[in-house]
Amino acid sequence: MNKKRDCITILLIVFSSIVFAQNNFSGMHLKNTSGYTQLFINNAPFLVLGGELGNSSASSIDYLRADWDHLKEMNLNTVLVPVYWELMEPEENKFDFTLIDSIVTGAGKHDLKIIFLWFGSWKNSMSCYAPLWMKTNAKRFARTNDTARRSQEIFSALATATLEADKKAFAALMKHIRQTDAAKTVIMVQVENEIGMLPTAREFSATADKLFNAKVPAALMNYLQKNKDNLVPEFKAKWAQQGFKTNDTWSNTFGADIFTDEIFQAWYYAKFTNEVTLAGKNEYDLPMFVNAALPRPGKLPGQYPSAGPLPHLMDIWQAAAPAIDMLSPDFYNPDTKYWCDLYNRNNNTLFVPEMQFDKTVAAKAFFIIGHYKALGFSPFSIESENIATQSLTKGYNVLKQISPVINSRQWQYMDGFLLDKQHINTSTQMGKYQVTVLHYNTKSWASEAKDSVWTTAGGIILQTAEDEFLVAGTGLVVQFENTDKNKVTNIAASDEVTFNNGVLATSRRLNGDEDHQGRNIMIATGRWGIQKVKLYNSPAKIE
Repeated sequence: MNKKRDCITILLIVFSSIVFAQNNFSGMHLKNTSGYTQLFINNAPFLVLGGELGNSSASSIDYLRADWDHLKEMNLNTVLVPVYWELMEPEENKFDFTLIDSIVTGAGKHDLKIIFLWFGSWKNSMSCYAPLWMKTNAKRFARTNDTARRSQEIFSALATATLEADKKAFAALMKHIRQTDAAKTVIMVQVENEIGMLPTAREFSATADKLFNAKVPAALMNYLQKNKDNLVPEFKAKWAQQGFKTNDTWSNTFGADIFTDEIFQAWYYAKFTNEVTLAGKNEYDLPMFVNAALPRPGKLPGQYPSAGPLPHLMDIWQAAAPAIDMLSPDFYNPDTKYWCDLYNRNNNTLFVPEMQFDKTVAAKAFFIIGHYKALGFSPFSIESENIATQSLTKGYNVLKQISPVINSRQWQYMDGFLLDKQHINTSTQMGKYQVTVLHYNTKSWASEAKDSVWTTAGGIILQTAEDEFLVAGTGLVVQFENTDKNKVTNIAASDEVTFNNGVLATSRRLNGDEDHQGRNIMIATGRWGIQKVKLYNSPAKIE
């Protein structure tokens, strides 16, 4: 045994690993402290106040150039931007990063961060953004079939050639970003977009059928057995119906139905995506996530984009794709709280990369960030001018001001609220105080009080000291009550404040009508603001 040679070999391996780590280090990472995950950029926490561009807006340098000023004026700090595989690799092994470089440069000039969305093998289930040289070679890049064996414009998750092509292209993208983005403008990446099977719950082909009729892979069963006590209830219940089998076919393990078809497909979608993610992270280790199109009520697998990173399949995705940092929901008219609750399980970090850009969206940003401690928030088609633009601009202005307080975690408790005419009040406990939040329109003098539809209200409350709070948002009435019934809580002072780079300034002392003669903290419907509240307590009975 040559000890000297072995020692040199070990030193070379260690040195190579260090060099690789240094070359691969992005400066962006996720950090979890006491169950609260934050995005850090060069060791400073960052809350994403984002907006996602429309699907085609980033396909032209000239088209996008006119939007940068508008996006900055809307108080965004981050723009979510598609990367189109067909434009990046128009010919196999010939990459064109001109468009991507222009996007990074444009964002940097406007002090905006970028989250790239990789429109690779799948975008909204279909393979519409894949290069033409792949689409026209179905023999090499296999497609899925429906139950009638009719080909779909959806690449098979079982095709090795497709996986290798996607890995190669995504790795090239991440390597280019690492080599060119010295300013650290790109902070995260979404891998694929709204993966999901249509019009069936799983692929149908000779290869797919063989895998489906074989035993469930040992890697999945080992994971499920190890995490049996922590599986999401709906998935655990399905497995339980078959007696928690561990060494059998897919149908015998999970049941012979369309929902098992979806579980099977989810495993192979997640494995494919994990390999693409690893290929990218090996070049540049940015945080990476996947997103899901949420199903409409009453729809069955195949009637909605099935097998994506949906909450009832969370265990499958986490088992097959450990390289992915987050599973994220895309919102279009579903119940916000219901779906956020489902994604706020299994130690999954909530990040909302896409939400319908409507008049409720600004209030929802406060609720999702405050209540779920979300990593960030992003409406879709943000460059379009619509009825929501003004309210989101004002709402993001408030969130931008209080972001340093949120990020620094210089608060004892934080919660967010979302209210409308069907949900007029809610409450939470913060320290020794029971905090009740009502919609402003519950007050008779509110201009919308008698209207059939109320403007959606939203806000964040942070307890910054034992008797001090920050209240921010719109359309809120806030009441404080000491949990000790022998004490009465009173408002000592309520100041309208602003923050400039984290430094607080008082605009005016609110009293009289502005705090309902000392009874409530109020921010009227249609107004956006921040109030600093000081409370004091007096005996309930004075002998």
